[in-house]
Amino acid sequence: MIVRILGEGQFRLDLSELGRLNELDARLEEATNAGDEGAFRQTLHDLLDAVRTGSAPVPDDELHPSDLILPPADASIDDVRTILSDKEGEGLIPN
Repeated sequence: MIVRILGEGQFRLDLSELGRLNELDARLEEATNAGDEGAFRQTLHDLLDAVRTGSAPVPDDELHPSDLILPPADASIDDVRTILSDKEGEGLIPN
């Protein structure tokens, strides 16, 4: 699975990592909906870090369609709220 973190690049993620990402995605959605900036910031950091550590970077000279696109590390809670509203309850990572 190819995951893009906006502003960083693409990562080849092993499907075995999806369960952990879905847990973090649910926590991120909860923090976003609650307007809890501290929990939002920490969970976004944890989610992006899980992608970075649970995957291999795709070389810059390779182009692949992204299966998932995640916001950048400096995304605001309002940015993520907008993305989530477009996903109709799926979160950033569809189950």
